[in-house]
Amino acid sequence: MNAIDKKTVLTEALEAAVSGDKSRLDEFFTEDVAGWTPTLAVGSRSELAGEFDDQHGALSNVEIAFDAIYLVGENAIAEWRLGADHTGPLEIDEDVAIEATGRRIVLAGATFAEFRGAQISAFRTYFDDAALIEQLLVEA
Repeated sequence: MNAIDKKTVLTEALEAAVSGDKSRLDEFFTEDVAGWTPTLAVGSRSELAGEFDDQHGALSNVEIAFDAIYLVGENAIAEWRLGADHTGPLEIDEDVAIEATGRRIVLAGATFAEFRGAQISAFRTYFDDAALIEQLLVEA
């Protein structure tokens, strides 16, 4: 797989994740994909699809911009910025959900992806979840 293809797969997979578009999960991720973010952990593509269902509806008018994409061997790293409106309940963990605030949130983060062939076999996404919660809970 060439460098351009890895960049395309990673950016399109992240765009699908923030929009909640599950239609191309089979294309982007291996069946046994393992992944982690501050708000989820998955060990398969079907678990990832379930997380898409659980979290989407919380944010709308989502925009993602990529600041840089790095390729290192079979891995790709994307630095990104995300803006979204908080328009539905956002589940923080099994016991805590933050009801819609209508606020515009802004996050910056990075996603590290490991590839097997043309698909992502593992990913780790880092962002400041405390900053997210602060944006949603602090009174304007």
